[in-house]
Amino acid sequence: MAIDMRGPAGRLNRPFVGIPSFLRSDVCTDLQALDADIAVLGVPTDEGSPFMAGSRFGPRALREHSLRLVVGDGYYDIETAKYYLAREMTARRIVDVGDADILPTNVEKTFENVTADVRQILAKGAMPVVLGGDHAITYPVVRGFDGHGPLHVIHFDAHMDYAPFVHDLQFTNGQAFRLIRPLPFVREIVQVGIRSLRTTEESLADSRADGNRVVTMRDFRDIGPTGIAGLLPADARVYVSIDVDVLDMPLVPGCVSAEPNGMSYAELRDTLIAIAGRLEVIGFDFVEVNPQLDVGTGITAYLGAHCVVEFLGRICDQPRWRARHP
Repeated sequence: MAIDMRGPAGRLNRPFVGIPSFLRSDVCTDLQALDADIAVLGVPTDEGSPFMAGSRFGPRALREHSLRLVVGDGYYDIETAKYYLAREMTARRIVDVGDADILPTNVEKTFENVTADVRQILAKGAMPVVLGGDHAITYPVVRGFDGHGPLHVIHFDAHMDYAPFVHDLQFTNGQAFRLIRPLPFVREIVQVGIRSLRTTEESLADSRADGNRVVTMRDFRDIGPTGIAGLLPADARVYVSIDVDVLDMPLVPGCVSAEPNGMSYAELRDTLIAIAGRLEVIGFDFVEVNPQLDVGTGITAYLGAHCVVEFLGRICDQPRWRARHP
C-alpha cells in the first residue's frame, strides 16, 4: 500500500527502502485472488535478444525506479495542475502481480506461461501493464487477449520487428509483430517511429502487404501526436507496445538497440496522451530496458518508469475509464 509521505503519520518510505513493487503497490502473486483494476506483470526474459542479453533485468529496474515516483494520493502534474492516479493509488486498485514464470531455453513454454497470466488478469477484469524483457514478449501478451473482442495494436519502435522466419527462428525480438499479425482478433497494426538503417526492404514490404501502417520518423513529424491517434477510429480498442528505443539514442544508454534520430520524451508522451484521449487502451507494455548497459543513475529505467506512470495516469483520467471504474 502506498503511504502519503506528506502526512505526519506512517512510514517515510524513501525510494531506497522496502520491497520494490511497482509504485509500491500491493503484491498479489495468486491471480485467482486478484482484485484490481490494473495488474502490473513482469516478463523478465531476453532470450529473444540475439545481440546482447540484459533486458531480463528490466522489470526489476523499472519497479525500483517507480519508487521514485510514489506519492500516496497520486502524482501531481505541474503542467495541467491536476492529480493523476489518485483514486487508483488511494483505493489500492493498482496491484503488482509479480513475474511470469520463465523457463530458460524453453521459449515456447515461457510464452505459454505469459499468455496464461494475461488471460487470468483479463478474466479478473483488470488491465495488464506489462514490463519487459525484450520485445519478443509482446506476442504472447497480445495472444492472451483472444476471446476479448477485436483490437488494434500501436507499436512504438525504431525497428520493424517484422523479420522473416529464417533458420527456424520465430521467437526473437525481431519477429514479434509478424507473429501478432495473423491473430484473428487483431484488426490493424500501426508501427510508429521506424527509422533504423537495419530495416530491410523485405520487412517493410511484408508489413505493408499485410495491411499494417508504417509511420517513419519523418512521417511522424509531419502528422504529429494527434495524427497518430487519428489513424484509428475514435474509441477503437488498442493495445500499445512501447520499445524504449523509439526514443532518441542519447536518452536511452541502457538499451542495446538504440538508434539516432528518435523521438524526444515530450513527443512520445504527447502521442501517448493523444492515444489515451481518443482511443480505448486495453493494455500496454514497455520493453527493452537493459540495466546492465545503463549509466549509474539508471536514467533509462527511470525514463521507462516515468513513461509507464504518465501513460497510465492519462488512461485512468478518461471518462470511459471512470465510467467503468466508478
